[in-house]
Amino acid sequence: MRVLLTGAAGFIGSHIHRALADAGHEVIALDLMLPAAHGAAATPPPGVHQVDVRDPEGLDAHLHGIDAVCHQAAVVGAGVSAQDAPAYAAHNDLGTAVLLAAMDRAHCRHLVLASSMVVYGEGRYRGAATDFVPGPRARTDLDRGVFDHRAPSGEPLDWTPIDEDAPLRPRSLYAASKVAQEHYALAWATATDSTVTALRYHNVYGDDMPRDTPYSGVAAIFRSALEAGEPPRVFEDGCQARDFVHVRDIAAANVAALERPLDSFTTLNVASGHPITINEVATVLAAACGGKAPVVTGEYRSGDVRHIVASPEKARRILGFAATITPARGLTEFATAPLRAASGTGAPTWR
Repeated sequence: MRVLLTGAAGFIGSHIHRALADAGHEVIALDLMLPAAHGAAATPPPGVHQVDVRDPEGLDAHLHGIDAVCHQAAVVGAGVSAQDAPAYAAHNDLGTAVLLAAMDRAHCRHLVLASSMVVYGEGRYRGAATDFVPGPRARTDLDRGVFDHRAPSGEPLDWTPIDEDAPLRPRSLYAASKVAQEHYALAWATATDSTVTALRYHNVYGDDMPRDTPYSGVAAIFRSALEAGEPPRVFEDGCQARDFVHVRDIAAANVAALERPLDSFTTLNVASGHPITINEVATVLAAACGGKAPVVTGEYRSGDVRHIVASPEKARRILGFAATITPARGLTEFATAPLRAASGTGAPTWR
């Protein structure tokens, strides 16, 4: 198969590039090499073309004879401030729209889209009698150290795995852009009789992950603290539940989705299936590298969700994909894995 891969020089994209090549596919690799992601003086690695997905002519030059597109290019992270909104809209949403139009001109009808768990917003919760999807937590509760959701009756709620039929309630700029990408892809699939598999990644980590920047994942932030001889600082009470999925499993899911087109538009959680708390993540990393024990601070970030845990059953059932690396194994390996040097410290420009 001849595959166009966007974002090919990034953390996830570079792993997908290798996995596709190892599977025998021909990869046409593109990356804009944004300074905010790769550093001011970065040049494309060998075999990667420097192309902006917002450039129709640049895309047209590389889409000839392409069987499928794996779209990873995006500005990532939750967004540091409202001033980041134009960057997310320009790179993620406009970039996806331009790519879809170019695919239509090239008669390329299969897209694998990098989406994210953030499209759900808060996770799913269960009370004594029913499921709930609660609204945002009140700042007054967070200030008092009350982090868990409660039902309208006041009863405590336990998290339950969220599936792909859950409503989309984005609560960050990045999440809003990912929802928009899915919506553009759905409309494109319908209009062109094409297939889209949107892979909703959960917390991705692994070797070659960027170091501590405002847009880094929490696992990399904990790593940076431990390497500096400091304890990882865990927000809230550390009991926030997440699903951490290794980047090699993310790459394997993309290969599977490219090789097995599904129905017109299909969304799939890509997760390990082994929930873990944030404090457990910090504890595993600290133990694996002999660092200081984590400190639970009680601090919080506005807009953070309490729990978000995936059900990976749909991907297993219809794609035949299941992650093979548990968080316990993967995080232990990650504690001493090579990371990328810190690059940008803010959102990229959007023009």
